[in-house]
Amino acid sequence: MTDTILNLSASERERILAKSALFDPPGIALADGRRELVGLTREELAIEMAAIGEKPFRAKQLWHWIYHQGATDFSRMSSIARPLQERLAEHFVVGRPVIATQQTSVDDTHKFLFRFRDGQEAETVYIPDRFEDRGAVCISSQVGCTLSCRFCHTGTQKLARNLGAAEIVGQFMAARDAYGEWPSPRGDTPRLLSTIVLMGMGEPLYNYANVAKAMRIVMDGEGIALSRRRITLSTSGVVPMMDRAGDELGVNLAVSLHAVRDDLRDELVPLNRKYPIAELIAACRRYPAASNARRITFEYVMLKGVNDTEADAHELVRLIAGIPAKVNLIPFNPWPGSAYETSTRAAIDRFARIVMDAGFASPIRDPRGRDILAACGQLRTESQRVR
Repeated sequence: MTDTILNLSASERERILAKSALFDPPGIALADGRRELVGLTREELAIEMAAIGEKPFRAKQLWHWIYHQGATDFSRMSSIARPLQERLAEHFVVGRPVIATQQTSVDDTHKFLFRFRDGQEAETVYIPDRFEDRGAVCISSQVGCTLSCRFCHTGTQKLARNLGAAEIVGQFMAARDAYGEWPSPRGDTPRLLSTIVLMGMGEPLYNYANVAKAMRIVMDGEGIALSRRRITLSTSGVVPMMDRAGDELGVNLAVSLHAVRDDLRDELVPLNRKYPIAELIAACRRYPAASNARRITFEYVMLKGVNDTEADAHELVRLIAGIPAKVNLIPFNPWPGSAYETSTRAAIDRFARIVMDAGFASPIRDPRGRDILAACGQLRTESQRVR
C-alpha cells in the first residue's frame, strides 16, 4: 500500500499503514513453485511471459482467456499451441477462491463463503434485482475489519488480513463461474452479475492498493469490461484516501454515515474520532466523480431510538446540502448478540419524507438475505489472524 500514499503527511501515512501493512495478503507463488496469474496487471503478465522466453503478445492472449473467457485450464486456450499450453501449466496457475459453502435466501439472494489458499475465508453476496434481469455482487476487501462499527456484525471480527488483488477480483470471477456468465460461442450469455459493490467485509480504503489494482482489472475493456459507473466503493470515511480513489478510479462512492452528530457517530462508527463528520462531508464535496448523474450515496442504518428522529433527518439535510447525493435508509438487520433494534416503519417513513422533501432521493432499502445472514451488516466468518 505504500506507493498509494506517498503524497500524504507522515502522520496520515503512519495511521493508514498501521491499519494495513501488517496484514498483507500472501504472495502469488504456490507451494509447488507455480505462480498465480489472476490479479496481475498487463505489465506484470508480460514480465512473467518474458521470464519463460515468450513474447509480450502472449500476455494479451492470456489476458483475453483469463478475464474475457474466464478460462482456468490452459488446455482450453485454443489460440495457444499445445506445447506452450503445457509450458504455461508447468509455471503458472489460473485460480479461484474455493467455495466453502453457499446459501440461497428465500428472496434469491445468494451468499458464498470463499476460502483462500491460506485457509482464510470471506463472504460474498449476489443480490439479484427483483425487477430487472441483473444484480449486484457485494465483494469483500478484507478478512474481518478494524473499524468495530457497533451495529455491524463484521465489526465483531478482528482483522485477519487484507485480501490481495487476485482474491478480490477472484470473488467476482468465481461468482461468474457459479452463474455460468462467461461468453458462450453464440455470444448470447446473459449478464446477471452486472454491478460490483465493495460493501462486503472490511474497509476498502484501508486496502486501497489491492482494491484499486483489482478494479482496474475489472474495468479493462478487453477483459471483464465492467464500467466504472457499475462499481461502487463504500467507505466509512477514510478521508485521506477518498480524494485519491476519486482521482485514480473514478468509481461511484458510498459513504457509511449513520449519524449526524459527532458524539453519536463516535460511538456507532469509531473511525469518526479520527475523521469527524465535517472532514468527511468536505471530502464528499471534493469527490471528483460526483455529479447529478453519479450521485454520492449516503448509507444510513435506521436504529430505533438512536438516530431516527425528525431532528436527525433535518440535520442530515443540512449536512449534505449542495452535494449531488441520495440517501439509502437501511432498516437495521439484526444479528446474534446485537444491541440495537430496527426503527419502526413509521419512523423510517417520516425520516424519508423529510429527506425527500429537501430534494434528495431517499429510498428505503428492502432487506435482502436476512434469513441467511447475508444482509447489510450481517457478514462474518470464523477466520482469525495467524500470528
